[in-house]
Amino acid sequence: MAEKNIQASPSAAATNGQHPTSDEESATLPSQELKRKKRIKLAIYISAFVVVQIIVITTFALTVMRVKSPKLRLGAISVQTLNASSSTPSFDMTFTTQVRIKNTNFGRYKFDATNARFMYEDRAVGQVRIPKSKAGMRSTKKIDVTVSLNSKELPSRSRYNLGNELKTGVLSLRSEARLAGKVELMFVMKRKKSAKMICTLEFNLSTKKIQYLHCYY
Repeated sequence: MAEKNIQASPSAAATNGQHPTSDEESATLPSQELKRKKRIKLAIYISAFVVVQIIVITTFALTVMRVKSPKLRLGAISVQTLNASSSTPSFDMTFTTQVRIKNTNFGRYKFDATNARFMYEDRAVGQVRIPKSKAGMRSTKKIDVTVSLNSKELPSRSRYNLGNELKTGVLSLRSEARLAGKVELMFVMKRKKSAKMICTLEFNLSTKKIQYLHCYY
């Protein structure tokens, strides 16, 4: 019986060996490219989200969570009585003003009671009580006070200087105060902060009015 030689064609061999045809290859490449682009877009979106979150957190930390010391100062002064004598020398006076506590934080400031002292040179001539209270978030607390001052406790040296000053028609005083309290953030966090004030006051003896007031912190 004659022997038959059977030869497989190259295309059949390739099919049997599971090698992709040119049509299959052309269909697979766009699919892989599409997946690669999707992965790139996803990575870009994630990176952008992370950057935005970092910016938000940094801004929050630098503004909302940053705690500043409140500012303490005196408001406008209205003189009620003012009597002064360069020959004695002596003075006594009464005036009304406002103690102002400016809180620029994103949380209320609760402070304890304290005294604002008024001095001639380095000697106290009177004081006023600042009661325990609180200043709201990003607001100014205003406390009306009446101040009475006199020179009764001044030593002889200060009285001598006072007599010379009263002859010029001006009375110069200084006021100092310090508040101790806490700033409350998010109703949970509390940060201790103090507020300080030093004010220079000049009263005109002729007009019996304040002619100069400057407070610094």
